Amino acid sequence: MNNIDKVTLTIPKEKNIALIAHDGKKADIIKWCEEHKEILSKHKLYGTGTTARLITEKTGLTVKGYNSGPLGGDQQIGARIVEGKIDFVIFFTDPLTAQPHDPDVKALLRIVQVYDVPMAINKSSADFIITSSLMNEEYNHDVINFKENVSKRVKEMS
Repeated sequence: MNNIDKVTLTIPKEKNIALIAHDGKKADIIKWCEEHKEILSKHKLYGTGTTARLITEKTGLTVKGYNSGPLGGDQQIGARIVEGKIDFVIFFTDPLTAQPHDPDVKALLRIVQVYDVPMAINKSSADFIITSSLMNEEYNHDVINFKENVSKRVKEMS
């Protein structure tokens, strides 16, 4: 790939953080948010349905809620990533319980990878991200130049 194939995106100093948890992990993410309340309060928080509501009720943090995960919330978070409106994701997953919306979760994971967005899937990875020195500064990262990629594909098909 040459330079035209990539575009640099900037994660700002004030992060847009998505908070998501499967039902079996909601108590864990609430406790985690309470432990990191001082840091989280300096950023904009978003979450899926019940998780967003519970974090707000239990911690006093303001979390903008989307739909519940099984009702499209994971897809809404993915769309915000594509739009550049979510900078990283904290998603406490429950690996021991089957999830009815597993395809939606996999789609979210794919978008996170495509757009090179940091994601934590458990308490330890969330602790590492939230305490990183990068939380206090801008961060530049390169992603595929989708506009150029589409143009090339159209030319190849013509």
